[in-house]
Amino acid sequence: MKTNTFGEAIEAIKKGAKISRLGWNGKEQYVELGKCISYANAKGELINADHKDLRDRVLVFVGTNGVQVGWLASQADILAEDWMIGWD
Repeated sequence: MKTNTFGEAIEAIKKGAKISRLGWNGKEQYVELGKCISYANAKGELINADHKDLRDRVLVFVGTNGVQVGWLASQADILAEDWMIGWD
């Protein structure tokens, strides 16, 4: 199985690939690019977070217990070379 650096994985995710670490325990866990991000505020109003610097895109972690919008890589993730790209 070919593995990749974090930089290679990020370039792939920008093109629409799912990425995951070989070392992650949950086999169904991955990160993908989320677009058209919006949320409901405390009043129940739907707000579209059109952030100019992010171009309305964020990394989304899809795990075995749900989804985390705005996923941040750890130091271990950034330095790892066991990233898998585009599997199903």
